[in-house]
Amino acid sequence: MQSQDVAPRPTPAASSDGSVVDVEQAEAALVEHYPRLVRLAYLVLPPSLGRNRRVLTAHALTQRALPRGRTSTSPIPAQSTGRDGDPGYAFVRLRVLRTALEAGLPLTFKAWPKRSQLPPLLPQVWGLRLFPRSGGADELALDQQLSALSAPARAAYVLRGLERLPDGDVHKVLTAVGVADVEAALTEADEVPAQNALLDSPEFDPCSLQARPTDLMRRRQHTKAALVAAAALAVCGALLGLPGDGWGPDGAAAPSYAQNPSAEAALDPGKLTKVAPAAWQSSSRTDFSVWPARGDLTDDSALLRRALAVWARPGESVRMSATPSTPTGGPAGPPQLLYAGTVDDARVVILYDGLRIVRYAEPKDGTSGAALDFGRADGATRAEANAVVLARSDGNVRYLTAPWVTKAAERDLMQPRSGAMGLTLTGGVTSPMAGPQQQTGACTSWNVLQLTDASGTRLVTDLGELVPAHLTTGKPGYTKEASGAQALRTWSPMACSLQAVRSQGVRSVNAWEYARQSLPDASGAAAWVCTRAETWRGGGARVLAQFHTPGGVYGAVAAKAENVPACGTRDPHVLAGVLWRSDAGDWYLLAAGSRDTASINVTGGVSGSAQGYLLAVKTKQGAQAGLKGTLKDGTAINGLR
Repeated sequence: MQSQDVAPRPTPAASSDGSVVDVEQAEAALVEHYPRLVRLAYLVLPPSLGRNRRVLTAHALTQRALPRGRTSTSPIPAQSTGRDGDPGYAFVRLRVLRTALEAGLPLTFKAWPKRSQLPPLLPQVWGLRLFPRSGGADELALDQQLSALSAPARAAYVLRGLERLPDGDVHKVLTAVGVADVEAALTEADEVPAQNALLDSPEFDPCSLQARPTDLMRRRQHTKAALVAAAALAVCGALLGLPGDGWGPDGAAAPSYAQNPSAEAALDPGKLTKVAPAAWQSSSRTDFSVWPARGDLTDDSALLRRALAVWARPGESVRMSATPSTPTGGPAGPPQLLYAGTVDDARVVILYDGLRIVRYAEPKDGTSGAALDFGRADGATRAEANAVVLARSDGNVRYLTAPWVTKAAERDLMQPRSGAMGLTLTGGVTSPMAGPQQQTGACTSWNVLQLTDASGTRLVTDLGELVPAHLTTGKPGYTKEASGAQALRTWSPMACSLQAVRSQGVRSVNAWEYARQSLPDASGAAAWVCTRAETWRGGGARVLAQFHTPGGVYGAVAAKAENVPACGTRDPHVLAGVLWRSDAGDWYLLAAGSRDTASINVTGGVSGSAQGYLLAVKTKQGAQAGLKGTLKDGTAINGLR
């Protein structure tokens, strides 16, 4: 078993004059907890540095945190649940935090710059740009919220969430690193909701990196040509810094030196494919390829050029996210324009190249903070090409709907008897609706989008990606839309389980009530439901078998598996079990298979068997058992796990 990277805790009995830490002790703490310390520095450093420089600076600051010799440490507490007795970690963390805060201070002519304010001499990487792996929409939103905080407030937020320090200990740490107004920093940090789990995301891990080349053509040029190019780039940089509309036509895109005719054609806004508004009515296809170009900025060539350039060459300041296994390279040819317009306080462009939906967004007043998102959409059918997430803001979501959608509404999936609240459609854009939030406590609601067209009514849900997931119900191979009354009742206790597949590239999720079982001791009847989340990439499907007792709000997860055919069209069978306690206090092993299960046998610490697809065996709390079944055609199946 691998040990988790958990911050240690110094000895609580440390005296006020501090214990002594030598360089060997500090080095041991730094090496053991290097990934955590670098992540701490990365999160506190100002996002304005750009992701590549933040990565290198975070590593440089951490590596320079060693003392020159023996030194004293104040009794600053580390994480309250870590390993006891390591003042070395508390000292090194203090040094990392202090230099990360110094790195965010502006340079002035009144004092010499500190070493942490200058670009790091080491480490250096030539010919590559390094940045952490892109997370989902939640990580992007958190990064944007943290970028709006002051450096001390960011440090307070990270110490609370990453180090799990109580406010009293955060106050001591910030005071020790020289923060002048600690109370103001704590108050400002309160403005960002606590999302501790997201701080452990790969989005904020500067030790797990992606690499992209810098300008390959430039590196192949002769020295003289390179100097000329560098001089031209310096002039362009000066022009980009001019006020007003001085930023260049490519906005947040990285500079390009390639002269490839095909690549240049793909970046020409005049060659974008724009489908006629009524083309879908006569087309045999019903997917994104027949969506017309909509929005109030479809003729804004400068905006479209910037969007295409950033897609092809995203600059270091561009925030990127992508559905798993989605290529993030530039378009092979001129893509199709689906939308270009103003949404709330941003300009948004939606493009489609037959494989991917790409969203470019920039603020109204420039390109600083531009974002680029990629989503898989290959092979989308009418049911999956119904909507695209246009924007998320303050917990609300706006969608761009397909041209064949006639009505849109918001529905709480956990309240099957409540009605749907209508949304206005303006040019295919919905009014804002509450999105399913990142659940940090009890899950009390799950809002989905209900869409109606000539062929019926469908439900889709936002799982943190561009294309919402299509919800269905029924036996695999015979599924139907989840908008009917019975389907809504099936989905209601399972709605919160959708949280487990956020940002996983999910294409559709089916809920199938494969069995109902009368409970022992006349406790009513329980439902066994299997949910299967299919992904755009084909593999990686996630299967949950859930057990729902009468009167319960949520379904309990009885078994789960990934990359298995169970509960799908290739293998429409499932077998799962759960330990259950009756109202009388007795424990039972309950199991259920799909209705074509002929028998069930229990192995391991519980003995028992049953003919048919249901089993109930009296047992004791904590019993361990395995399940094996036989289908009516003689095929053997195992319990889902």
